Amino acid sequence: MASGDKNNNQGFAMSKTNKSAYAQAGVNIDVKMDAVNSIKQMVASTKTANVIGGIGAFGGLHKVPSGKGMILVSSTDGVGTKLKVAALMNKHDTVGQDIVNHCVNDILVQGARPLFFMDYVGTSKVDPVQFKNIVAGLCKACKENHMALLGGETAEMPGLYPAGEYDLVGTIVGCVKKSELITGKSIRAGDVIIGFPSGGLQTNGYSLARRVIFDLCQYSCRDKLPGTDQTFGDALLAVHRSFLKPVGKLLERKIRITGMAHITGGGFQDNIPRVLPKVANAEIDRASWEVPKIFKFIQNQGKIERDEMYRVFNMGIGFVVILPKNQLEKATNILKAQHQPYNIIGVIRKGSGVVTYKN
Repeated sequence: MASGDKNNNQGFAMSKTNKSAYAQAGVNIDVKMDAVNSIKQMVASTKTANVIGGIGAFGGLHKVPSGKGMILVSSTDGVGTKLKVAALMNKHDTVGQDIVNHCVNDILVQGARPLFFMDYVGTSKVDPVQFKNIVAGLCKACKENHMALLGGETAEMPGLYPAGEYDLVGTIVGCVKKSELITGKSIRAGDVIIGFPSGGLQTNGYSLARRVIFDLCQYSCRDKLPGTDQTFGDALLAVHRSFLKPVGKLLERKIRITGMAHITGGGFQDNIPRVLPKVANAEIDRASWEVPKIFKFIQNQGKIERDEMYRVFNMGIGFVVILPKNQLEKATNILKAQHQPYNIIGVIRKGSGVVTYKN
């Protein structure tokens, strides 16, 4: 029916409250712009010396790193279905930290330090309070990692996203000197593997975790994880840690790191081989650290094979550093001085570029 038909009662005529046709279709530009304006001060607090101008332009401006042989390193990722738990808890101030720290760790693997971060929030309808909490988390993590939140995009798309839900994606740009780029090519048999504890699931495996905890076991976010004083909601929303500080200190003290891996989706089996030469295997000793209770619960209640657990989840190890054995004592002394927990979780053997398990 033509929009000008006199009998068309489904048209988008301006209401008594002057609500626009677009708002009646589900997208309120005014609400969105008010929400964006409300976070400008927070975002400005992340500004670094290399940022040019403020937010609001079509593109963020950042000075090119000075010095010869500098390489830009970038990565992009999302929070995934951890956002479902945030929605159940109505707690949205940690997922911003999750995506920033995740991306920091991804470029840290190659020795890069972060310069700036860009975010994308897609939703059915902007909730100003929810949006402000998300950005507060982004800003907190950006400041902790000494980088700027340079810009982002917020999109309202009713019909694409379910009501009340959103997606959160981030892109990071960092830099490293070409001479200091870590690729894993220098990994050799006899090198030692150090593991840093994760804070929890980080940002991976939530579809399986939610199925076991909420669907199979019928627990709620407010129920206690058996054997702990922690609720399932708090255990699942534990912030994805950044490992920039301990790794940065190792690099500053000239520890010869031969390779690193961020233990994300794919666990040990898929992430460590990304840096392994084809002539080396990473032998992981699964008895070298205590697996957190949340993983044990998921494995036992879901009747999941052990090897699959180590492929889906980080199992308590969020990041690994590989270095020659003669660097180990100096490295661990630095980590102890930084109060950074660690475990010696394995060794490099001659092989074909895969992960093997001991115990």
